[in-house]
Amino acid sequence: MACIHFKFKNSLDYDSITFDGLHIALRDLKRMIMNRKKLRDTDDDLQIINAITKKAYTNEDEMIPKNSSVIVARIPVTNAAPRNGPKTLNHPNAYKEDPKPV
Repeated sequence: MACIHFKFKNSLDYDSITFDGLHIALRDLKRMIMNRKKLRDTDDDLQIINAITKKAYTNEDEMIPKNSSVIVARIPVTNAAPRNGPKTLNHPNAYKEDPKPV
């Protein structure tokens, strides 16, 4: 069994994904990490960066060799539907200014 060691950008410890073969495609690695960490692919995408060379893997068909260490960053999906609830102070129900006392 081969493995890829990964950690999220703000994490201290590495975790591992195991697979058969000498390489794994970037799309398969992303899917396996999302399943392991229970992330939904509709909210975020993952940016995978080689931990040693700092090279970002961008092509979904790119093969990552076994026993590599990568750093994972969550990035928003550009065409995702907005979530419910206020996110900014510009929302109509967020932090209305009090009228001046008389």
